[in-house]
Amino acid sequence: MRHLWFSIVLAQALVAGSARAQEVGSDKMGEGLDLFLDRLQEELAPALRGLNELADEAGPAMRQFLQEMGPAFADLLGEVKDWSLYHPPEILSNGDIIIRRRTAEPELEPEPKGEIEL
Repeated sequence: MRHLWFSIVLAQALVAGSARAQEVGSDKMGEGLDLFLDRLQEELAPALRGLNELADEAGPAMRQFLQEMGPAFADLLGEVKDWSLYHPPEILSNGDIIIRRRTAEPELEPEPKGEIEL
C-alpha cells in the first residue's frame, strides 16, 4: 500500500514538474498553473499522510486475510463462470454469507399481431 501512495505523490510531482518545464517565459497562465499545483499539493499532503497511516494499519490484517482466504477465493473463481447469474452476496445475522443464484425470469408474452384498437 505504501508503494501505491508513494507512486501517486511521485506522479503528481512529475506532472507538476513537466508543466513547469513547458512554460515559455513568465506568462500569466504558467504562473496560475504553478499556484494551482502548489496549492493542490498543499491540500493533498494531509490526506495522503492519512491514507499512508491507514495503509500501515490495515496492511498486516489484509495480508493475513489474503493468506487465509486467497485459496478459497481462487477455488470459487474457478467454479463460477458467469457472475451475472448470481445475486449480490447477503450477510446473515449469524455471519454466514449466502450467494444466491438468480432464477430464470419469465419471458414476456408476445403482443398479438393484427389490428390494434385506439
